[in-house]
This record gives sequence, C-alpha cells and structure tokens, in this order.
Amino acid sequence: MRSDTPPIDVVSAMPGIAWPALPAGPGAALLALLFQLQGTQWWPAERIARAQRRQLAALLAHARAQVPFYASRLPAALPDPDDAEAFEAAWRAIPVLTRDEIQAADASEAMLADHLPPGHGEFREVFTSGSTGRPVRAVRSQVWELVWSAFTLRDHLWHRRDLTGRMAVIRESGHGKAAYPEGDSQQGWGFSSAGLFESGRLVSLNVTTPPDLQAEWLARQDPDYLLSHPTILLALAAQAPRPARLRQVICIAETLRPAARTAIQAAWGVPVVDIYSTREAGYLALQCPDHPGHHHIQSEGVRVEVLRDDGAPCAPGETGRVLVTPLHNLAMPLVRYDIGDAAEVGPPCPCGRGLPVITRILGRRQNMLRLPGGGRRWPLLSSGDLAGLVAAVPGLRQYRIVQTALEALRVEVVAPAPLTEGEVAATAAWARAKFGEGFAVSVRHLADLPRSAAGKAEDFVCEVPEDA
Repeated sequence: MRSDTPPIDVVSAMPGIAWPALPAGPGAALLALLFQLQGTQWWPAERIARAQRRQLAALLAHARAQVPFYASRLPAALPDPDDAEAFEAAWRAIPVLTRDEIQAADASEAMLADHLPPGHGEFREVFTSGSTGRPVRAVRSQVWELVWSAFTLRDHLWHRRDLTGRMAVIRESGHGKAAYPEGDSQQGWGFSSAGLFESGRLVSLNVTTPPDLQAEWLARQDPDYLLSHPTILLALAAQAPRPARLRQVICIAETLRPAARTAIQAAWGVPVVDIYSTREAGYLALQCPDHPGHHHIQSEGVRVEVLRDDGAPCAPGETGRVLVTPLHNLAMPLVRYDIGDAAEVGPPCPCGRGLPVITRILGRRQNMLRLPGGGRRWPLLSSGDLAGLVAAVPGLRQYRIVQTALEALRVEVVAPAPLTEGEVAATAAWARAKFGEGFAVSVRHLADLPRSAAGKAEDFVCEVPEDA
C-alpha cells in the first residue's frame, strides 16, 4: 500500500479484540479477496489471462450442466486453459449473446441455473436501466455481490479515498427517501464496506431533483467526495461553486467525455475519476490511479472483449464492440454478452499493472452520428468544441444533440434564460461547423434535460431507424 494512502480502520467482530481487528466471516472473505487483488494487479498480462481462462472453464462447465439456455449452446469441453491458442479459438466459436436472447430466454427462466454450488448463497434480482428502451432482468448470487464489493474497495484504495470522509451521491433512488430537501443519510458508505471498515457518512439525493436544488443541497452537505452522472456533474460545476471540502468527483452510469472531464476539473479544481460498469455485469474497467487516460479492465472479475466487425480482437488503437462475461455469477451466467457499447483498446499501461487497458469508452453504438451519404462516426466533442457551444449559449448548463433524421439535428440546451435569435443562430452555426453543413439544425431551450427512468442522460442521441 502506498505511503500516501489514507489510513483504513478494520472493524473487529471479535468480543474483547479491538486491534488488530478480527472480522467476521463475510468480512474475512472480503479481506482475502482484497489481499489477492493487491497482488494480481501487478501480474504479467499472460499470467492474468491464464488464470482467467481457468475460471472461464469452471464457469462454462457449470453453465452447460445447470443452465438450460446453455445446454446445447456451449461446447462439450474446452481445451486446456494452459493452451492459450486452442482455448481462445474455441472461445471465439461460442455464439455472441444478445439482449434479445436474454429477454426471450428470461421469460421462461431458461437463463437461470437450476442449482448453485454450495456457498454461493441466494439469488438476487436486479433490472438494467433500459437506456435502449429495453430493460433486462439480471439475477446474481451472493458470492457475485461479495466480489462486486471487493472491486468497489479496490477503486477506493486505488484513488486513495479517506473512507472516514463524507460521500455525497446524486443518482437513482427507488424508494423516495432521497427526496429534496433533506435527501437520505446513513452512517457508512454502503454494504461493500459496512461491517468491515470504519467509514463516514453517506448522503444521497434523487437524480430527478431539479439542478438548482441539487446545487443548494450540495452546498449544504459540503462533502469530501461527490458521485453522480457526468451530465449532472457538468451542470453543477457550471453553476455552483466548489464545495469547500470537496476532494474528488466520481463519474458513473454515463459515458464521461474528455471535454466534460476537462470542464469539471477546470471549474472545481479537483480530480475526476471515472467508473465503467453495468448493472448486469458489474465493474468492467476502473480508471488507472496513475494515468487518468487509461481504464484498467477488471480481469479478475470479468472477461471484456473488444472486437472488430469480423470478430477478431482489436489491437491497441482500434475501436470495436464490447462483449462481457462476468466470471463469478453462476446464478445467471452471461457468456460473451454484447452490451451495445464501443470502446478503444489501449497499449500496456506505464503504471506496470498487467490488467488490459481501454483508452476510450465511446458509449452506445446505436448513438453514432448517421451520415447523409452513408456511414457513421462518433460525435465526440473536444474541449474546444464545448468552448464554442458555451460561447454561443452564455450560461450554458447542459446540452444534448439529437439526430432526428439523416439530414437533421436538434440542439437542446439548458440555460438560465430563453435564447435570443442571435444565440439560436450562433448555436445552429456551431452545430453545422461541427457535424457538417449538410445538416438542417433546430435549437430548443429546455428547463432540464430529459432522463431515463434510471436518471441517465446522453449528450448525443440518434433517432434515425437502422433501415433508414
């Protein structure tokens, strides 16, 4: 552990023993995982891959025997995990799992295991946010949740967070307890550290709270750490002064664009840390603590494949579709699941960790810009692009660009006052300069950006049908 890592106090569960602490069973298992993760992150890439193949073999043997959906879908046996070339060839022959297949199989419970091995605990049900309009049911085991907690704590340790500080969270809340003005408050940062580590207060607010009330609540809470969606954090940084004690901002749920990262850091002067995860698959990649432009795939918990159109793995610098296989969820295995995202593969990280690298997370593939003459491209905004939009819309707090037709864009902006004719014209000119003169551009002023049921907002949405 680095010398600048904040002290972490383990809570003892043994009567009469205060220090060094002796945790109870689940806490001891979590500490055992953390101890291993502290070492495996520094393994050479091939050693990590070989260990991952062993776990994949165990996962597939269980899925083939216990999950009806996989009974005839998976090979009868996989090559020896130590034979990398043969194993990988057999692995790539397994069909890609789609969202449609999960929804169809789930209706008949065919995706669920008939039995779990001893010690894996109960089944736990969650639903994805349905950002595509098609939510997916996911079922996990208690062992999977234990592993999830270990990666939560790894992220805290990597980014040297003081667990005794105050964590503020603005995100989805399904119980109404996090409603303005007070929100919700509890001692401890959640079940991933509860009962094991001493941690400070967690305060939370529902993501549907209007932006001006979010800013007022944030100033009142004055947290050490703030976790929310990038679009919410960008809006807060644009309109609210930095909370006095704020040390770090943590982004979840949406794609963090480089321009948004730059704007938040410039406004508040604190580091911005990004987390790449999904509800059904858990943690996919965590931002490197030493090189913020790199995200390390969490290979001890999930296999992440980034593939070209021909199905071959992408090389560093190439962009492809993302497939995921959680390694430890034997309740509802997801084998080579296409989550609909695209990402760019990176080279080995100078930090020395052997975990694979993603350099850019581009988000949902269906939200690429469709070009009138055919083809697609990613509608990414640079910090210079964002500065141009801010110049066109004084006081800009949020924005979204919607491609409504092959040759039509709508720019939606959240600003303190309705736009003047000059500002509308400047915004339309900015969009045509950025995306192409062939687009017809309309501009709409909004009080707030529309969000999904899970509180997500996207900075670019393509509404053009696939067959257009």
